[in-house]
Amino acid sequence: MIGPKAGGQPEQAVLLLHGYGSNGADLLGLAPYWAEALPHAAFIGPDAPFVCEMSPLGYQWFSLREIMAGAPLADGLRRTGADAVAPVLNELIDDILARFDLPANKLALVGFSQGTMMALHVALRRPVPLAGVLGFSGMLIDPPSLATDLTAKPPVLLVHGDADPVVPYASLAKAETTLAAAGVPVETLTCPRLGHSIDDAGLEAGQRFLQHCLSS
Repeated sequence: MIGPKAGGQPEQAVLLLHGYGSNGADLLGLAPYWAEALPHAAFIGPDAPFVCEMSPLGYQWFSLREIMAGAPLADGLRRTGADAVAPVLNELIDDILARFDLPANKLALVGFSQGTMMALHVALRRPVPLAGVLGFSGMLIDPPSLATDLTAKPPVLLVHGDADPVVPYASLAKAETTLAAAGVPVETLTCPRLGHSIDDAGLEAGQRFLQHCLSS
């Protein structure tokens, strides 16, 4: 955890969910970029609960081994994995809210890649909406199920590079269309010539989004 920069008890929380094969400390590296604009926020970067099957020095939210091997029904495999780990992430969110005595609308989720998948999967199915979801280079898991599963409509900002070789850039438009159709407030940002990464434009847009949704 980093912050709050202003000291004292956190008045807001930003939970950062890393990508496949990475770790919490890696994505927590975003905190210094946003701490000045969010001086009363605690930035929390947990490790995903499982050691990564492809990179034992990193962690994963769910397995991608079969998907990487070209298994059919990739959406179903992602959904099964996300459903299995969702209770762990929900428990962590509940613990943070209780620890700092915060309402749900003072905690935002930030995800990268597989972390974005988990952030969207969980936040849209919470009983009470969180402050918002900021997702980089990710995708919406099992879009057809959203209409029946949706229980919360937090604001969402999705950022994606149009040269992403890992998670297809087309995932951005598909997520935007599905979320908008379900009534979820969604904005998107395309980063030209950016691969599977985060650039300055994404950081700046993310900062404005977090400031707005955490102060609402």
